[in-house]
Amino acid sequence: AQFVESGGGLVEPGGSLRLSCAVSGFTFSSYAMSWYRQAPGKERELVASINSAGSITNYADPVKGRFTISRDNAKNTVYLQMNSLKPEDTAVYYCNAANRYNVRYWGQGTQVTVSS
Repeated sequence: AQFVESGGGLVEPGGSLRLSCAVSGFTFSSYAMSWYRQAPGKERELVASINSAGSITNYADPVKGRFTISRDNAKNTVYLQMNSLKPEDTAVYYCNAANRYNVRYWGQGTQVTVSS
């Protein structure tokens, strides 16, 4: 499995970023996709997930109403639109794929820094 994550960077509080995760090497449309994040000194946490069809999404409480996960199965890509960013959103964001047999793949991570 190969992942190409992009879209991270430095943004001011209140700003927006859109993360993308393009994958290859497995049947993307058979996998639920998620975004996790890990801040320095903290455990990795689930941010948002979307089922294989793209019809069901779930969000962690801290990002509800601000982040939107979506996917394009024709492009083998999952997205995370992040709005109204806060300093506490600063972390390395990881793309994750999981199927019903609990086979999991991870991306390499992309840094998001929210600071003025």
